[in-house]
Amino acid sequence: MEEIQFRMGNRRFYDDKAFPRGFAKSGNFTRQEEELLVAYGGTMSDLESGRIAPENDDEYHFLFVLHDPSKAKSKLEKVWLKYVKLARERKPYYTLNVKRAAFGWPNRDFEATTGEEYYEED
Repeated sequence: MEEIQFRMGNRRFYDDKAFPRGFAKSGNFTRQEEELLVAYGGTMSDLESGRIAPENDDEYHFLFVLHDPSKAKSKLEKVWLKYVKLARERKPYYTLNVKRAAFGWPNRDFEATTGEEYYEED
């Protein structure tokens, strides 16, 4: 694995809103990716928001990658981009919508009746 010249976060990084059961249990991240996010996610989040300034070349490159994701080279940068994509982009929402007529089901748009017309005697 490559040498990481990145500051460890002051706190463990979690995103309970987007990943309430944790990164690895969401099924989107491997254990290694989860460990990187938990250890370095606080620093990456603070760098992205501007709360802290970059101190070395890797941190400057991370900020560059935020503007041009195709330049990501380290595992840390790739994991952060994956996190941002999964946490911040809209998730697709699928519904099942069928027409009743396609299955021969009765149309529910009829007037209520007492049912007497069905029991007329001849």
